[in-house]
Amino acid sequence: MASLDIESDGPRRDFPGRRWLSVVLRGLHLAAVIWLGAALLGAPAARDPAGAWWVFATGALLFALDLWNRPQHLRQWAGMSMLLKLALVTLMLAAPEAELILFWLLVIWSAVFSHAPASFRNAPVFGH
Repeated sequence: MASLDIESDGPRRDFPGRRWLSVVLRGLHLAAVIWLGAALLGAPAARDPAGAWWVFATGALLFALDLWNRPQHLRQWAGMSMLLKLALVTLMLAAPEAELILFWLLVIWSAVFSHAPASFRNAPVFGH
């Protein structure tokens, strides 16, 4: 795959505090994922769909922040990956009988994709 200069892959917007907002949202998102996983594995946490809703809400907010910061994000593999993950969380809410396998698919996909080379994650889905 051709090298991609991720610093010049399109326009970026910013505002004071955006980075810290992203850090806080990522922390909340991680806590929500842990809460959901604990509930799915039978921990004494409340057994309701609130964990999945928090995962969806914090993930959607992170995605919106990324899209605002980098409008081209949706045309890159990273943006497509986020849409897939949000769709799978929605499926967890709609099909509780499949939530455990969907949870593990999401965890594995997220780990692999987030550690993939930036040249892949930020590459355009449909060419240039």
